[in-house]
Amino acid sequence: MTTSTSDILTVKYESFDATLGTLWGAGPEIGHLAAIIGLVAAIVLSVLGHVGAATRRRSWVENSGSFAVLQLVTLVVAFALLVHAFLKDDYSVVYVATNSNTLLPWYYKVSAVWGAHEGSFLLWTLIMAGWTFAVAIIGRRLPYQIYGRVLGTLGLLNTGFLLFLLQTSNPFLRLVPNVPTVGADLNPLLQDFGLIVHPPLLYTGYVGFSVAFAFGVAGLISGRLDATWARWTRPWTNVAWAFLTVGITLGSWWAYYELGWGGWWFWDPVENASFMPWLAGTALIHSLAVTEKRSAFRGWTVLLTILTFSLCLLGAFIVRSGVLTSVHAFAVDPERGVFLLVLLGVTVGGSLALYAIRVPAIRGRIAYMGLSRELFLLINNALFVVAVAVVLVGTLYPLAYEAVTGGDKISVGPPYFNRLFVPLMGLLAVFLALVPVARWKRTPIQLFRQVGLLLLASTLVGGVFFVIAITSDRVLNTGSIVGVVIAVTLAIWLLLSHGVDFIQRKGARPLGYLGMLLAHVGFAVGAVGVAVTSVFSHETEVRMSPGDTVELNARQYHFASVTTVNGPNYIAQRAKFDVGGISLYPEKRNYLARNSVMTEAGIEAGFFQDLYVALGEPLPDGSWGVRIQEKVLVRWVWCGGLLICFGGLLAVMDSRYRRLALRRDGLATAGKVA
Repeated sequence: MTTSTSDILTVKYESFDATLGTLWGAGPEIGHLAAIIGLVAAIVLSVLGHVGAATRRRSWVENSGSFAVLQLVTLVVAFALLVHAFLKDDYSVVYVATNSNTLLPWYYKVSAVWGAHEGSFLLWTLIMAGWTFAVAIIGRRLPYQIYGRVLGTLGLLNTGFLLFLLQTSNPFLRLVPNVPTVGADLNPLLQDFGLIVHPPLLYTGYVGFSVAFAFGVAGLISGRLDATWARWTRPWTNVAWAFLTVGITLGSWWAYYELGWGGWWFWDPVENASFMPWLAGTALIHSLAVTEKRSAFRGWTVLLTILTFSLCLLGAFIVRSGVLTSVHAFAVDPERGVFLLVLLGVTVGGSLALYAIRVPAIRGRIAYMGLSRELFLLINNALFVVAVAVVLVGTLYPLAYEAVTGGDKISVGPPYFNRLFVPLMGLLAVFLALVPVARWKRTPIQLFRQVGLLLLASTLVGGVFFVIAITSDRVLNTGSIVGVVIAVTLAIWLLLSHGVDFIQRKGARPLGYLGMLLAHVGFAVGAVGVAVTSVFSHETEVRMSPGDTVELNARQYHFASVTTVNGPNYIAQRAKFDVGGISLYPEKRNYLARNSVMTEAGIEAGFFQDLYVALGEPLPDGSWGVRIQEKVLVRWVWCGGLLICFGGLLAVMDSRYRRLALRRDGLATAGKVA
């Protein structure tokens, strides 16, 4: 009996399909193995990088880049296999069973990979490997000793992260033999587009500051913290800062429309955990500018690289240690906090010890001659650091109080932060308006007289706004009016000073300058949005039944109907509100797997004002609690954040970074600064 070619091909295909199925079935084990290989690659990378640089073995340093590639490849494999387990509803994996469900749409199954602690930390290590790979490829023209020490430091950091993942947070653990038939479902709060993109962007910013930290460590070890070092460090810092900016902005936007209360920031400890490194990172990018231009602030700049990344690690501890409960936090075993505390202590303690040993050799000196741009940037940085201290105290004090008293709880709310933080930002706006006018070394006093005239014009415009504002029936008191007028006046002043500088600037306007301009404009726009929406928004909470009409700020809100709609994994009561020619559709959703009820606000977005309706609880007589808000200029808050982000990215595209010509013998020739 002969065998046809088609039969042979069929047998081979079935064999291949069976083999592939077996491999997919063993996906979690393969993913676990890939993560272990990634850990080994990180260890080898750290050894080759640091030892090669210390012993001047150039071949070791050059070969270390291969292990950066291997680390990335293995973690991509591990992450892809975890995604596959979610898409295939493999409930034999503990992490899948506790964070997914058969009814969950596929895109939420993918985002569920980073919807809880274990998977999100795998994403963290993957992004860390991505940054390391980028440095290994783009940084090849760096002096080999700097190159090796930067890669070696990044390897050490990811060694610690991967050890934490594998020892305490393994997402590939099996649940056998009692495998559930359905999963517990993803937290309904996270079943939203904002949580698909927010964590990856936020982590990219968080972890990206490790590159600035690694350059700081490399500079301290080598004793080289000059203008060229700053020029190497600035692009990486700007990119990380831009990603963190857009991540925070998206988180604020998500809180506004998803939580149902119409707020965009409430000084939650987890919000503060990402905000503190952003503040320190903002000080860092300004300090790097001075170090690059004037070779000043060297010790201060490298200290900020340590502070910024240390705050990133502190944020990881706050979110992942189980020391607090928050809508943003991961509820995990507090014992994991011990590992993170050790990692934080080793990283911060080691880098500060290195700083203390090396700082006498790298401290820069500069003579200030009257008023100068250096002076104003130093004041700006001091304000940012004080702002970090204010947020840090307000965030950690309740945790420390609870630990000392043995369980008594207190809270530090918005009044504390607003009374201390808002005035600091007002002072910051003043000096941001002065920076474009100021010159390096010394600034003629007549330039500041011009700025004074701009301030007078801004005050007049602010006064007009004041007259308009007091007609609002939402103004709470005279102090709130004055606060808005001050904010608007400072924002206009900042915009005018930058506009005049742009017009009067002679010669080319490099992308670095345009990026700075755009970021400062974003700060002004965001500040106006924060001030105005906090004071002049309108709100009412009422009890309504279908057919009722409520008036708010001369606008009629008609409760038309309530209908039941079926979603992919929820049942919702959807209301219809007619407002003029606009219809809003707020919902109350019941997610079936967890039997959790969530609020989805109905929002009519506008550049100058949002109309916002959210359903409360249904009442026995068939009526509903309803929250109606008109949020004035709330979109300006997020527009400002996006402008700041784009400004940071635009600055990275400056031609001076592309023209930087570096020799591999340990010396560098920098391109002429525009």
